[in-house]
Amino acid sequence: MQKVVLGRTGLTVGKNSFGALPVQRVSQTEAVRLLQKAYCGGMNYFDTARWYSDSEEKLGAAFAGMREKIVISTKTGARTSEEFWQDLSVSLKNLRTDYIDIYQFHNPSFCPKPGDGSGLYEAMLEARAQGKIRFIGITNHSLSLADEAVQSGLYDTLQFPLSYLSSEDDVALAEQCRRADVGFIAMKALSGGLITNAALAYAYLAQFPHVVPIWGVQKESELDEFLSFNENPPVLDAQALHQIEADRKQLSGSFCRGCGYCMPCPVGIKINNCARMSLLLRRSPQAQWLTDEWQANMRQIESCLNCGQCLKKCPYGLDTPALLQANYADYKTFL
Repeated sequence: MQKVVLGRTGLTVGKNSFGALPVQRVSQTEAVRLLQKAYCGGMNYFDTARWYSDSEEKLGAAFAGMREKIVISTKTGARTSEEFWQDLSVSLKNLRTDYIDIYQFHNPSFCPKPGDGSGLYEAMLEARAQGKIRFIGITNHSLSLADEAVQSGLYDTLQFPLSYLSSEDDVALAEQCRRADVGFIAMKALSGGLITNAALAYAYLAQFPHVVPIWGVQKESELDEFLSFNENPPVLDAQALHQIEADRKQLSGSFCRGCGYCMPCPVGIKINNCARMSLLLRRSPQAQWLTDEWQANMRQIESCLNCGQCLKKCPYGLDTPALLQANYADYKTFL
């Protein structure tokens, strides 16, 4: 299996790593089975977050008694030092551990620094001094904020979207992390489901020896495919490059990545899928998006208030209300 050293942390993890957001959608029994199978198959790094409902608890149940054999990262969305300590306490309890390898600020709207008045970075330092965390990380979708975090020298790791649909600036950010010895954790390696060829996604990211992708796993079939890459890693050959170029042409421009940071919607629109429905219909089996349930979800766009909340919260600066209307108009042509 290919290995990655996460920058200055010195932590060595598999090139295949486990993003545990989706396990919140399955039973604890199934989640534990998947997590343990992932470990037995060679995965040793597992990423979760307080915001992922019971994901932390499922990791704790899966790996009780074998803490030293795995690397765990989790995240806090705290906005104050008080919330930080509350989150950390809950995470340690959920994960059944005395320490967290990488504790990350979860997509903050600013880059926490000492003396900024929030007390957040000082709390990180104190948690590290107490031995409750080992390394300090940050996750984000904003290129400028991620760049600021790397340049600050305050962060051991950065978690940021990276896939073959990423911009040249995103790739340059990954290289900047390499030069700064900051561990780069690639989220959204399948671009929120728009990339449907996992082997192609893996082959692309394999170009970057310092980058570790975390794959969101919910089904055993998905896990089996990723585990197969350990013994037979996909190759970025001429055919793969041709397909990547074709996908880039189709998905160029303004498209929703499905990150969900625009939600919740005041009128209940499922923005993260509704705003990219046209692509989902063309890049995945159509039947799952044409059910009565999804027709009702798409009709909810008619209730849009044009309040602008989603517009303000989109980390990619998309005109989300316009995307919703365009996708709804296209959707109706499939009915």
